[in-house]
Amino acid sequence: MEQSFALVAQAGVQWHSPASASRVAGITSAHHHQQEPHPAAMSAEVETSEGVDESEKKNSGALEKENQMRMADLSELLKEGTKEAHDRAENTQFVKDFLKGNIKKELFKLATTALYFTYSALEEEMERNKDHPAFAPLYFPMELHRKEALTKDMEYFFGENWEEQVQCPKAAKKYVERIHYIGQNEPELLVAHAYTRYMGDLSGGQVLKKVAQRALKLPSTGEGTQFYLFENVDNAQQFKQLYRARMNALDLNMKTKERIVEEANKAFEYNMQIFNELDQAGSTLARETLEDGFPVHDGKGDMRKCPFYAGEQDKGALEGSSCPFRTAMAVLRKPSLQFILAAGMALAAGLLAWYYM
Repeated sequence: MEQSFALVAQAGVQWHSPASASRVAGITSAHHHQQEPHPAAMSAEVETSEGVDESEKKNSGALEKENQMRMADLSELLKEGTKEAHDRAENTQFVKDFLKGNIKKELFKLATTALYFTYSALEEEMERNKDHPAFAPLYFPMELHRKEALTKDMEYFFGENWEEQVQCPKAAKKYVERIHYIGQNEPELLVAHAYTRYMGDLSGGQVLKKVAQRALKLPSTGEGTQFYLFENVDNAQQFKQLYRARMNALDLNMKTKERIVEEANKAFEYNMQIFNELDQAGSTLARETLEDGFPVHDGKGDMRKCPFYAGEQDKGALEGSSCPFRTAMAVLRKPSLQFILAAGMALAAGLLAWYYM
């Protein structure tokens, strides 16, 4: 996302108004005839001059502010107004881990699920408001809509009956509810959510696609990452420029633009809540699952999650115990012990073969 901000304004302030010009002319004329002004007249002139100057300053300031408000592009206001929220979103643990390639397939599936429900809601409301003057110029279903692509990704990860297996995550549900509320009650703010999602997808999303394919060993032919593929956008940079130009051409007053920036910040917050939820899910997966899929226990919480104690619960053996699976798996990761174990197994196999000869 671009970090610079340029606010174009033309003050159009005249240095000499007709009133000030007449005063200058009067003073010049008095000086030319060497006439000393009466003290009372001088006092009145000064007071009148100060009053006119103050009035002109107020009028000039109001005109300058009005011009600034009129000339402020929505795209520029959004870039500057959401910069802090954008930086916070980029620095969530989930995003940082993702960019490093530290992501498991189960977590990526959860992220794809959240995206599916989010875009389903967003594109439903965009369809509802495709003729609304505050959104119609930004309606690009062929170029931008992601629901169809996400449906393919969901089928790839969960199978043909994927709709029966998934439900909207808690954080995504809040985001979805907000999108529906905006679409049905304040459609002039819908641009905030479209801008936040699609502009990011056309930018950083392409990086995430490559990371996911490499980290999760996904097919290079695009299965599982259809979401990131914009088949009808030939040049992402040019399309983003077109989209911003359309945004700037919307007939909106400054108050509405400010509300759109505020709503865009809310959109970033909702996305961060989803990232944090995914991060918590990732921590749970790492804590409860080894690379080979065996569940383990970390010594905290419910000991019944440990398979070793599943059959010991009726014996009162849980108190003060530790999980032998965790210890055993940690020991077996050491190369020297792996060699000893392999040698022992080979010896045992040899003895058994000899015994049955």
